[in-house]
Amino acid sequence: MTTPLTPLASPTSSEAAFADETRPSSVTVACCQLALRVGRVEENRQRVREAVRTAAGRGAHIVVLPELANSGYVFESPGELLATAEPLDGATIREWEALAAELHVVIVSGFAELGTDGRAYNTAVLVDETGLRASYRKAHLWNAEKTYGFTPGSHPPPVLDTPYGRIGVMVCYDVEFPEWVRLVALDGAELLCAPVNWPLYPRPDGERPGEIVRVQADAAVNRMFVAVADRTGTERGQDWLGGTVIVDADGYPATALRLGEPAIVTATIDLAEARSKAISELNDVHRDRRPELYARGGKET
Repeated sequence: MTTPLTPLASPTSSEAAFADETRPSSVTVACCQLALRVGRVEENRQRVREAVRTAAGRGAHIVVLPELANSGYVFESPGELLATAEPLDGATIREWEALAAELHVVIVSGFAELGTDGRAYNTAVLVDETGLRASYRKAHLWNAEKTYGFTPGSHPPPVLDTPYGRIGVMVCYDVEFPEWVRLVALDGAELLCAPVNWPLYPRPDGERPGEIVRVQADAAVNRMFVAVADRTGTERGQDWLGGTVIVDADGYPATALRLGEPAIVTATIDLAEARSKAISELNDVHRDRRPELYARGGKET
C-alpha cells in the first residue's frame, strides 16, 4: 500500500516554499502516445514496456503513460472491466516497479485497479526506484465510465517529492476542473502528470483541440508544468484524439503535437520556473489570490 504525502501549506512566498537545492531543476519528461487494446493486458504491458525503455533511452527522467494503460478503455460491460482490472500488488505494477528501478525513472501511468473492496477504479499510479509511491482514483468520471462499472475516487490528487521534482497526479477529465487542478498547485506541484484517453471530436478547421487549450490554461494560471499522455488509434469504434502534450509554466506547448499517431514526445524543462509564481514585478498568481471573496453561502469555491 502507498503512504500519502502530507501537503505543503498554501505558500505565502512561492519561491521560498518550493525551493529545494537537493534535486536538479532541469529534467527530461517523456509522454508516450500508445495504441492500446481493450482487455489485452499482456499485449498492452508489452507496448508500455517498450515505450518506457525507449523513453529512458532518450534521456527521460519522468515517463507518463496513457489512462488505463494496462486494460484499454471501451468495455462492453462491468463484468468485462472487473475481469481485466488488477490489484495494486499485481503483475503490471510489479513490472513497472522493476522498470523504474532498472532505468532510474519515475513512471506515471493510468491503471484499471481492482480494489480490495471488489470495485473497479480508474486509477493513476506513480512509481519510482523505491516502488509504488502513490495511487490516485479518478474523482470525475467521464460519460460511459459511469456505466462501465467504475467507482469514482473520493480523495484529493497526491503531490509527491521525487528525485526529479515535486509531481502531482490526476486523470483525464479531472484536469477540466480548475478547483481540482488548483489543489495540486497550492500543494507545491511543479509538474502535473495526467494520463488521459481523449475521444476524437469534431472541431473548427485550424483550431487546436479544446482539451489541449484547457491544459494550457491549467498550466498558465498556476505557473506549473503539465504533462499529458494521450492514446491513439481506434478501439471498438471509438477514435482517439492523440493529443499528447507537455506544456510549460507560461502555458505554451513545449512539444510539437502529434495528433492521431503513435509517438513518444520529450521535453527538457526547468522546474525552477514553476517555483516562482510571479507574472509581473508586482503580481504573483498565488499571493494575489483572495479566497475570502470566492465563497457562496459561506463555502469557499
